Amino acid sequence: MLLMVTPFAKARGCAQAIQQVTSEETHVAATLSQAMAQLRAQEYVAILIDQAFLETEPVESDMVLEHIGSAIPVHVNFAISGMDRVVRELRAALQRRKKDVVQARHEAEKALRNELKGTLTALLLSCEMALRLPELQNIAEAKAKMRAVYELAQEMRAKLESA
Repeated sequence: MLLMVTPFAKARGCAQAIQQVTSEETHVAATLSQAMAQLRAQEYVAILIDQAFLETEPVESDMVLEHIGSAIPVHVNFAISGMDRVVRELRAALQRRKKDVVQARHEAEKALRNELKGTLTALLLSCEMALRLPELQNIAEAKAKMRAVYELAQEMRAKLESA
């Protein structure tokens, strides 16, 4: 979902055009207080904010920007920008967001994989050392269970390394 924050007279038509081009539901807020209310009620992917608000109501604009959550702010001068330019800027912002999300996901996966590998290595070493204990050699059932844990840990390691 997208939110356009502008007093621009043709905002509804602009929102419909953006919705057709991006396939994202687009809402319009004519004032910053309306924008705040909509931000409290909905989660948005991007917020198109009219630069006129940034210049004429800087404090309120900052408050809106503080409440946008994970949405991308796109500053647009609706008075002088054509629809093509607005759509181009919005698409560029959405592409940047998509790349950032993919990069963050990869970093999180990498960190988790590295953390699990360390724990898994410790588990494998503990199992291996336990299997070598002379006291465990006589207890067949305990040895079989420890071997099963060891094999599961090795299987897990192989899966992590291939991912």
